[in-house]
Amino acid sequence: MALITLREVVVSFGGHPLLDGLNLQIDPGERVCLVGRNGAGKSTLMKVLAGKIIPDDGQIERQQGLVVTRLKQEVPHDTTGSVYDVVADGLGEQGEMLSRYHHASQKVATDYSDATMAELERAQHALEACDGWDASQRVDTMISRLELPADDEFSSLSGGMKRRVLLAQALVLDPDLLLLDEPTNHLDIEAISWMEEFLLNYKATLLFVTHDRMLLQHLATRIIDLDRGRLTSWPGNYATYLERKEAALEAEETANALFDKKLAEEEKWIRKGIKARRTRNEGRVRALKALRQEHSERRNRVGTANIKTQSAEASGKIVIELEGVCQRYGDKDILKDFSATILRGDKIGIIGPNGAGKSTLLKILLGKLEPQQGSVKMGTKLEIAYFDQHRAQLDAEKTVIENIGDGSDEIIINGQPRHVISYMQDFLFSPQRARTPVKALSGGERNRLLLAKLFTKPANMLVMDEPTNDLDVETLELLEELLIDYKGTLLLVSHDRAFINNVVTDSLVFEGNGQVNSYVGGYDDWLRQRSQQQSKPTPAKTDKSKPKATTSNTHTAGTRKLSYNDQREYDSLPKKIEALDAELEQIQQDLSDPELYQKDAVKVAELNARSEAVELELAQCYERWEALDVLLG
Repeated sequence: MALITLREVVVSFGGHPLLDGLNLQIDPGERVCLVGRNGAGKSTLMKVLAGKIIPDDGQIERQQGLVVTRLKQEVPHDTTGSVYDVVADGLGEQGEMLSRYHHASQKVATDYSDATMAELERAQHALEACDGWDASQRVDTMISRLELPADDEFSSLSGGMKRRVLLAQALVLDPDLLLLDEPTNHLDIEAISWMEEFLLNYKATLLFVTHDRMLLQHLATRIIDLDRGRLTSWPGNYATYLERKEAALEAEETANALFDKKLAEEEKWIRKGIKARRTRNEGRVRALKALRQEHSERRNRVGTANIKTQSAEASGKIVIELEGVCQRYGDKDILKDFSATILRGDKIGIIGPNGAGKSTLLKILLGKLEPQQGSVKMGTKLEIAYFDQHRAQLDAEKTVIENIGDGSDEIIINGQPRHVISYMQDFLFSPQRARTPVKALSGGERNRLLLAKLFTKPANMLVMDEPTNDLDVETLELLEELLIDYKGTLLLVSHDRAFINNVVTDSLVFEGNGQVNSYVGGYDDWLRQRSQQQSKPTPAKTDKSKPKATTSNTHTAGTRKLSYNDQREYDSLPKKIEALDAELEQIQQDLSDPELYQKDAVKVAELNARSEAVELELAQCYERWEALDVLLG
């Protein structure tokens, strides 16, 4: 029997219904992922399922005694008290009695006064009156299972630990259906991995919203898609959903084109005049009216964002050089003897837990923070665009247009003037929405606005600190494609494992005690290489006085020594790759000359052949370089 069933549910806040005749059935044991554009109504649907919103129309059938709890997208700012208090609060009135008894019990341990004992007795009686002993065991079990510091103040916890406490609060009622709205938002990779493992082993039924595609792929047993007020169900994994969804959209586009053609033909017929008004044609006239009505009620799919970077002059070959950088806060090492060389075109992922020092490293790399020891040398011709996860570049009191145009209706994009409203439509802001104050935007809209602001200026180096937070999956994938094709240098801080895997060429990983180590590839490559290192036998002696220095392109020391010839080859490969890269660039420049094709067809053929040979040799050099780099560890 289904836990909950929605039949023709309608919810409207003016304009088109947000939920328009929606049907849904959730069965026990399912892990259902709800996907859809920002603003499609996903949070509204969750509130309907949780009983927080009463639909305007339709029916909701719930299994008798159904318990539904919801983990909200944002951590409430007004949540106070100890961890125990917050978890117990999930039980309502029983929770209040539990917290009162818990604090009274703690006080008795150090205060034996009559007043304290009397308070404990009153709390105990109140707890017994509301049958709270079983609830007490549930709170204790949940705190133990999620490894929570029961007596710590909630406000003092990290963002990841706060999310864990709120999850315990949602689970303490032992719900039949658990609703999770972006459960991994603002969590670091370690916390995301913990939550993923916990939810995989948790036996309750789940309905969750997430932009984390790796979590979606691992966790979901079914995907439901909310699009233009309607819900469709897609069994299977995320890859299967994408294929079937694309096919469905293509079929819809074909059907709409045929409908529009028929409507145009009927409109042409009706304009012929008197013949259309004869009695025998009244049925056709009525059919045309029905076609017009259907067309007016059609809800066209919102277009995709058109995200593009502006072209900029190439930077120097060496972008940033760091040598022996050390940074320490109090007794905590952030960076210890860190060295790196970042070259033009590198795409560097920066990975580490919250508080490890990723933002500090970014500031040092950008020259905004002077390191306590060591040197930082910036390259030439750098034009840097910086995406700040805290969105400090946005003025919340100003409108979208004012934030982009700085008082002007026009901006210059790739050397051409363009109206701000036209530009903002590329980022899915309607003219009306473009006149909205930033403080009224959703998190996803603010991130899209920051991307729009970021790409108004040419840049040959992008620095992006958590750009994926709050973006819907479709916009996230568009940004991903843009960064993959980006010709400049990229520094990326992200906790989105799939995004890192797909975009970066190298990773700098904070691995504790000030050690930042370099790995070829993305998140999965790091896990694989780290596993290989950990499986190697530990040397009998190690020199701990000189920690390993790392770079994004070369390792100055390694856990395994190469042969003399291999070491010479490894040292020579960067220069060889640079020479081949320069040759390929020159060939492409020569081939871009239209006059060459008219004057010398033989030369064109030679250049094309050489281009293919250079590309093949480059690929072999990179493959060999990575193989030697793995051997070095």
